[in-house]
Amino acid sequence: QVQLEESGGGEVQAGGSLRLSCAASGRAFSGDRSVAWFRQVSGQEREFVAAIRWSVRSTFYADSVKGRFTISRDNSKNAAYLQMDNLKPEDTATYYCANGRPIVTATRLPGSYSTWGQGVQVTVTV
Repeated sequence: QVQLEESGGGEVQAGGSLRLSCAASGRAFSGDRSVAWFRQVSGQEREFVAAIRWSVRSTFYADSVKGRFTISRDNSKNAAYLQMDNLKPEDTATYYCANGRPIVTATRLPGSYSTWGQGVQVTVTV
């Protein structure tokens, strides 16, 4: 069974950086699969942040993070990453890594992903 585990969260001041990691067990990151990062604030819906299609490295970003966040992958380590720069207080949330086989037009939808990590907290202070 595929499992995902996030790490790298924490507390940082506005303008700072964090790098989230998503480690996968099993063949989670291969072929036509995509890896995505979502975030959620308590009481709100889960929000798409970024995604990367594993085989072709196409990337997708939410408008709110474009130019500040970078998603990447490392085949040799079976891992994906989210580099977050110039963080803002509104980026505060629990961040989740997800894996699945979405069609391109459904890349930003949480329902397109079948496997999720447990989440990691990111807190950005003023």
